[in-house]
Amino acid sequence: MRERSVPGFGLLWSAHAVSTYGTWIAFGAFPLIAVRVLHSSAFAVSLLGAAGLAVAAVVAVPLGPWVEHRAKRPVMIATDLLRFLAMASVPAAYGLGVLTYGHLLAVSVVSGTAGIAFTAASGAYLKHLVPADRLLAANGRFEGTSWVATAAGPPLGGALIGLLGPVVTVLADSVSYLLSALAVSRIRGGDVATARRPAAGARAAGLLHGWRFILRHPVLRRLFLNSILVSGLITAGVPVLTVLLLDQYGVPAWQYGLAFGVPALGGFLGARLSAPLVRRHGSHRVMTVSGWLRSLFPLGLAFTGPGVTGVVTVIAVEALLITCMGVFNPVHATERLRRTPTDRAARILTAWSVSSRLTQAALTAVWGVLASLTGPRTALAAAGVLLLATPLLLPGRALLAASEPAAPSEPVRAA
Repeated sequence: MRERSVPGFGLLWSAHAVSTYGTWIAFGAFPLIAVRVLHSSAFAVSLLGAAGLAVAAVVAVPLGPWVEHRAKRPVMIATDLLRFLAMASVPAAYGLGVLTYGHLLAVSVVSGTAGIAFTAASGAYLKHLVPADRLLAANGRFEGTSWVATAAGPPLGGALIGLLGPVVTVLADSVSYLLSALAVSRIRGGDVATARRPAAGARAAGLLHGWRFILRHPVLRRLFLNSILVSGLITAGVPVLTVLLLDQYGVPAWQYGLAFGVPALGGFLGARLSAPLVRRHGSHRVMTVSGWLRSLFPLGLAFTGPGVTGVVTVIAVEALLITCMGVFNPVHATERLRRTPTDRAARILTAWSVSSRLTQAALTAVWGVLASLTGPRTALAAAGVLLLATPLLLPGRALLAASEPAAPSEPVRAA
């Protein structure tokens, strides 16, 4: 692939790959530790995920302007090291016999906040590093790696948990961040940081600038609203589907793992197809078709029944959904970066991540209540019906054509 010839891209991709694999290997480790080690209640386990996600998003609000005015590689290294220390503190506390639920919650918040800052810095650095005509291929490579990790990580993590316990998988996750920091530290060449312009009230304005820019931009506004609603509704359905399969239908754990692991391979296939499809049919058509299909398939989860047939239904629906996401996401990420000024990328990407995580946390809570009142299948159907309307938010061909790629609006310093 042509993006491999870009100096430093291989190391940036390696950092992404190793940390993503570490995250998915440790997938589900915190709830298991909370239940098996700390004997936490079901409400406490739910709170661990939702509160950690929401608090991390709120804490991350000031990070966009902070990341923007600093060279991106040191930020990525620092946030990786922070996540390494936070995650490594869990097995250390467990070994000393002082691990608590509050400790897990604090680590969840710290790790989530550092993850948002890392994502903002790496996105801004990717735009700086990779030429515009190679961004789609680069985003496709990142997307494909993420989906392979999603497919392979949980089964491997499950095996490690079975053999050595959930604390060991957290240790593996912490080491992945250390390796990621090492990869980023080896990148050579220029960096990017926006020059600070002192002005009265600049800090307060900086916190909101990312959202203002997104909502005032005709293409970014539509991409943003579509993105946070789709991710929020899909995420909200995951715990509902989990309750349906494991609690109501009594699906074995290994079948449950297959239902969520195997379909992720479709994301890898979709990511590999994304760039060739765009070259043949154009960005607008590919994004529109994959966006509509992505919104159509989740409704099928409402028809999930008991037994093997239900598991096969989930695998089929999730595989179709994730394949479409694998095609859509690189095109979406590329269109977003092309219209984001380099000197504002960090705060815009931070605003995007914060909004997405808060929406996911809120909709997950709402759908939990809805499922308890109406039943899991009705809640899944409601999410599926609402998803059918989300493609209406995607930008049209004329709007994409009229919106030119962004240029920096203030000086950018190379280091």
